[in-house]
Amino acid sequence: MLKRFYTVLVLGAALACNASPAKPIKVDGSTNLQPTEQQGTVCRTVAQIISSSNYKRVPLNDSLSAVIFDRYLKSLDETHIYFTANDIANFSKYKLTLDDDIKAGNLNNIFYIFNVFQKRQIDHYNFQLAQLNKTFDFTQNDSFIADREKLPWGTEAELDNYWAKRTKYDMLNLNLAKSDIAKNKETLTKRYQNLLSQVNKLSNDDVFQIFMTEFTGAIDPHTAYLNPSNAAQFNIEMSRSLEGIGATLTTKNEYITIQSLVPGGPADKTHLVNAGDRIIGVAQGADGEFVDIIGWRTDNAIKLIRGAKGTTVKLKLLPQGKTGADKPNIVDIVREKIVLQDQLVKKETRTYNSNGKTYKVGIINVPAFYNDARSGETNYHSTTRDMKLVLDSLKRENVDGIVVDLRENGGGSLAEAISLTGLFIKTGPVVQVREPNGIEVDTDDDPSIAYTGPMAVLVDRFSASASEIFSGAIQDYGRGLIIGTQTYGKGSVQSPIDLDRVITSFGDRVANVVRGNRTRAGNGENTYGQLNLTIAKFYRISGGSTQHRGVIPDIQFPSVIPLDKYGEDTEPSAMPYDVIPRSDYVKVGDLTPIIPQLTKMHEQRMNSNPNYKYLLQDIADYKKSEEEKSVPLNEQQLKKQRDADEQKTFERDNLRRVALGLPALKKGAPKPKKEDLDFLKFEAGQIVIDYMNMGDKYTRVNNMGTFKQ
Repeated sequence: MLKRFYTVLVLGAALACNASPAKPIKVDGSTNLQPTEQQGTVCRTVAQIISSSNYKRVPLNDSLSAVIFDRYLKSLDETHIYFTANDIANFSKYKLTLDDDIKAGNLNNIFYIFNVFQKRQIDHYNFQLAQLNKTFDFTQNDSFIADREKLPWGTEAELDNYWAKRTKYDMLNLNLAKSDIAKNKETLTKRYQNLLSQVNKLSNDDVFQIFMTEFTGAIDPHTAYLNPSNAAQFNIEMSRSLEGIGATLTTKNEYITIQSLVPGGPADKTHLVNAGDRIIGVAQGADGEFVDIIGWRTDNAIKLIRGAKGTTVKLKLLPQGKTGADKPNIVDIVREKIVLQDQLVKKETRTYNSNGKTYKVGIINVPAFYNDARSGETNYHSTTRDMKLVLDSLKRENVDGIVVDLRENGGGSLAEAISLTGLFIKTGPVVQVREPNGIEVDTDDDPSIAYTGPMAVLVDRFSASASEIFSGAIQDYGRGLIIGTQTYGKGSVQSPIDLDRVITSFGDRVANVVRGNRTRAGNGENTYGQLNLTIAKFYRISGGSTQHRGVIPDIQFPSVIPLDKYGEDTEPSAMPYDVIPRSDYVKVGDLTPIIPQLTKMHEQRMNSNPNYKYLLQDIADYKKSEEEKSVPLNEQQLKKQRDADEQKTFERDNLRRVALGLPALKKGAPKPKKEDLDFLKFEAGQIVIDYMNMGDKYTRVNNMGTFKQ
């Protein structure tokens, strides 16, 4: 299929290069960034690929144009703090014409909108600098609404009022930490000047990437264009061979935010850094001076954070749920080379006492579905190979059951998901892959079974893709219990397309492209970028797709991750759930009769478990904080609120520790790094013990690959 559309697209791209762009529109007060002819060519080519070859076919018409328009404005100004109502009214003439602009490769209207946005940013940051010349009164009973997303677009006067209050709020946050107005004004002056500097450093590549992200995202969440630098970064991250702290960063509301941590990476190993933390300062070495990075571009922040292995970087962090008025955490991290060896399958053994008997349960953490066969080493690592070694070790320890922990496992190799499933079943289909031209069933053909005992799979909202294939197959076969929260619902397949090959390659060179094997047509750096194209859809062997719905656990835990904010079903452009005919497979057993009893036993334990109560309180507090849109600008009120929140968190953390048999900490004392406070993991093991006591006919596989009867 790829060869066919490459041939068509090469001709299309060659013909499209002759189009002439419209005249650019200048915006006084901006840097007047303008698109290049090359970007226009890429835009046309990507549109053609998506229209002809994306799995989800969406016509590029006025209806989609309106969606792209709204997404683009939201990406620039989600909280309605830059554009005025007049700006939006002015832009409305482009709402139904972006489809025509994309087909023609005319990016001038897109760049015009961005240049107006840049002008507004520059104006507002200069306005903040001017506000610093005023005297601040923190005794007034005033408040500040930081997030205007739900409010209508404002007038210039309304936005001036917002930015005046925001400046006062910035000053109040610093004043709560240290009451030195002169020093705090100096700090904010540097911050706002830095913001101006960052805005003025924006390039046309940045604008093009922002727009193309929203264009491709309007089709489906996982079809994505990456400009040359982002394409290089994507492929570096896929190789897992960076030197740094092991974290993926993004920008949210002017903050550099930790999106995810590399399992086993330097940041993860501190146990002091978490997804959702905001980085507000970076220092080099043990004694380096902190650089304020609020408002920085992500790529510029990454350059400051990344460095040679063995060197130290210090981060000033605001944890999720905290405000700028809260005291930040300072964490020292020694940079390392992020290698595969720190992301392997790992095990631990937990001991349980139940009904007067002692049980051992192996907890196996699977951080990703990886395969390093291309390294050329004989003893290469893969999820399946490493899992088999772990299982052999646990069997020597005579464990009574296992828990496969797939929480925060976003997926990886499809082949590994299939072969990993094969360790627990005899033979049979594992997943169905539906392409435009038919359905392919991927099977496990190895009759050997590495583990025949009781098992459960622990999942959460960030278990996605290959994790959903494995857990879905285990559930469909009735091979084990699925425990946790509804998974992400990412059931689509992407293929990375090197646009250099599409735009510049002809003839036999196109034939070198095959599905799943990304090869370059020539030498040198990528010029046009990369398109991750959705080409197929996953289905469980029972017929239902993992797309949109994910995997629903047999026994459900409350979700710390907000289900209404994260997951495929929160994406407006996500493909829907649907069903195809089931595969021909024989179930290992049927766990349906015992799930109600297991659920009842779990709920009885949780009703008397203090940590379960604290977890529910944490979830409720998070929801409450999300609903609170305004903060006081009165110093005493804000300090009282912050102190109360800190005390509440401190007391709850100690109650949680005591419930787990750990000593309470004194205020200000550092938290031990290697303590495991994950009571849900412990509960998963307890459920396995309950499950095991239901008898061999539900828990143990015989030589025929089915449960003993």
